[in-house]
Amino acid sequence: MKKITSVLCAAACVLSAVPFAANAADGDKVYGTMNIPYADFYAAELSNSVPVDAVSSATQNKWKGNSTGKIGDDGKWQNGGLAAGTFNEEGENGGGKILGVTYPVEISKADLEKLSDKMNFTELSEKPVAYKPVTVENGKASFGKLVDTDGEETLSGEMTVSSLTSWGDYQINVKGIPANCDIYGVIVKTKEGTDYGMRALENIWRNGQIAWGTGVKEKEPHGNTLSSEHYKTSAGQTITDVTFITLNGYSTLSGQNGYLPLKFADSITVENGKAGKGSVTYDNSVLPADFKAKGEVADGFTVSGNTVSYNNAQPGVYTLTVSDENGKYSAVRGSFSLTSDSIPVKYSDGKLVAADGASLTDAANYLKNISAVTVGEKRYAAGRRGVTIIDSQTGEIKLDAKSGEENVFDGSGKYKLTVEATGYEKNYEFEINEQAAVTTTATGTTTTTTNKPTTTTTTKKASSTSKTDSPKTGSESAALPFTFLALAGTAAFALRKKKD
Repeated sequence: MKKITSVLCAAACVLSAVPFAANAADGDKVYGTMNIPYADFYAAELSNSVPVDAVSSATQNKWKGNSTGKIGDDGKWQNGGLAAGTFNEEGENGGGKILGVTYPVEISKADLEKLSDKMNFTELSEKPVAYKPVTVENGKASFGKLVDTDGEETLSGEMTVSSLTSWGDYQINVKGIPANCDIYGVIVKTKEGTDYGMRALENIWRNGQIAWGTGVKEKEPHGNTLSSEHYKTSAGQTITDVTFITLNGYSTLSGQNGYLPLKFADSITVENGKAGKGSVTYDNSVLPADFKAKGEVADGFTVSGNTVSYNNAQPGVYTLTVSDENGKYSAVRGSFSLTSDSIPVKYSDGKLVAADGASLTDAANYLKNISAVTVGEKRYAAGRRGVTIIDSQTGEIKLDAKSGEENVFDGSGKYKLTVEATGYEKNYEFEINEQAAVTTTATGTTTTTTNKPTTTTTTKKASSTSKTDSPKTGSESAALPFTFLALAGTAAFALRKKKD
């Protein structure tokens, strides 16, 4: 097991004021850091003829997060950025590219002088524990296999494989990753003898999550195009080892048996249907001839051939998962909607409650599927990142709701609300005053009133802008929540030694 023996902040350990400082040199060798492109960084590490590409990012900030981690004043590790230890260049429309990593190197003084591109060489004050040896030919640097003077660390964790992930075609989750250090690279090795180099953001995320595309899934949820050439051959192979590269060298989890099932499609098409009792079909023409299909949706659903049948199904979005009982191929998924033209709620006493003739289960399903609420002329999305105007559990109208610092209900005294819910073809409209006084409600445009302040309710055909990512009752196979690995990092260029 390796441990930190000294901690140097990035600004303090990377020195450039005095070339070839005596305590950083070894004979004619000098030690420093260089901006090493991914293709060069991995070239001597892998058995894979396809170079590792730079990472293109359409997001505005994540690719900029290359600050390294450090030990804080409280003695605890503080993580660096999501792209810790990398270097980048700005692209168009706020996006950018992560080009590679800034990593320690060993180079002779003579070769350093010959370099036409010094690759931002910055002198180190001490010889690093791990480094890339550099040779120069015709003015161009070549990087050898990493030298780990402290010896490779053996990890005692475990690995699981998923081929149903939003972030690529495959994802591995590794427990027992190196702690208190930045991860500069990851090498995934297979029984078939091919290695794959992983990069920040697109592949490496927090908490031991690593994902990559092989050409089936083209984009991840943020809209970034997945680069797949380097990883295509991994489909159908079996992972045996995962090696993490930190400033302390190699840390490897060995003895794994993670099969990457063959992928043939990113999803399947399932037709939509009506809630209640019925059936829908899915397109099974994409399944390989030797795919032994087993389909699953949720309780109350059965799958036979390419037909999904159901009884008493609530409106909402559902996910069909079709697995290969032989285990050769990856499972594939498809979502579908079951809809209803009825509105199972009404407004009463400041909240939405079960409408006449509707059950409490019907009303609860409607509340959980609310996707947006329009107050006056302003529409507010619901859900995890939206605004809670109607409580999804109690149906209460939240008169103190805020969108940012702005009050949803502005104090004008009377408001028209339009509610959209996934799976419900009509929107529900009603009016309230700020005291949320009670009146009876009616279907369509007919209204009845009491001697209390008036509330009017109507139903209206739902618009096509209803969201489909709100909480859904009966949808057991929601999209996998995948937060990708930003493996904890080490203090910049910290020196380490093995435990005695």
